[in-house]
Amino acid sequence: MKVAYLILVHKNPRLLARAIHALSTEDSAFFIHIDKKSRFDNFSHISGRSVFFSEWRIPVHWGEFSFVEATLGLIRQALSSTSKYDYFVLMQGADYPIRSGVYIHKFLDQHDGREFVSMVKVPAPGYPLSKINTLRFTSDKPVRRLITRCLAKLGLATRDYRRHLGDLQPYAGDACWALSREACQYLLQFSVENPHVTSYFRCTFAPEESFFHTILGNSRFRDRMQRSLLYRYWPAPGPHPAVLTSQDVAFFEKEEKVLLDDQFGTGEVLFARKFSDDDLELIDRVDAMIERKDHLSAGAR
Repeated sequence: MKVAYLILVHKNPRLLARAIHALSTEDSAFFIHIDKKSRFDNFSHISGRSVFFSEWRIPVHWGEFSFVEATLGLIRQALSSTSKYDYFVLMQGADYPIRSGVYIHKFLDQHDGREFVSMVKVPAPGYPLSKINTLRFTSDKPVRRLITRCLAKLGLATRDYRRHLGDLQPYAGDACWALSREACQYLLQFSVENPHVTSYFRCTFAPEESFFHTILGNSRFRDRMQRSLLYRYWPAPGPHPAVLTSQDVAFFEKEEKVLLDDQFGTGEVLFARKFSDDDLELIDRVDAMIERKDHLSAGAR
């Protein structure tokens, strides 16, 4: 089982270095896109034979298609490697594993053929149709963006996805996932062969939460899906998940396996969001927990 970690970052270089160390195995590699708005120098201390920084960098803006573009670039880079990775795990710079790289590899090996992506058919709680039907231009078109945002407040910037996506049913969910090589190849092929779908999602809000999901949800991979491997705490009605605290880590510590059961289904989670360079003592605790759980697992065998 070979695993490629695809990581989009714009800050937290120390956290990234710690995550790479925690996840590293003989059969893992890390493909990293650093937001073009960020200084590469901040990450220049991170290196290794299995660490590959994307030379192709774009500015990534919150809630815009640039996140999808950067992700597709990382998928292409990892697929073009001479190493044939079996799984591709998409992470963001505030994510950190709550199990070891060895454990994660074994988990993916045991569940080979599954696609780990949290998704629901739209509309669903937290994912109204208006989210994909409202026209929203990207930051590189500031005048159009301003006009449509004003019109959207009056309900005058709406589209009907059925006129643009045809028979595709919209799906949405969390932005991070763990997908098989076959699924990632399909995503790239579909995006090339169906430019009208890419064009439509380019003008939606937070397309990283619906672009990949809609493509896979309308494919043969739909029956292979289960919830993602990511834990996050998202207090309503906030626009972002909350920064994790010692209480969250205490929850991870007391459970042998951290299981979630929500609208996305039931399953074990292996990563958590969000941490930062501002509280690396919390990461020390997570690392100690990971080591303790690995030791207990080895003892049980």
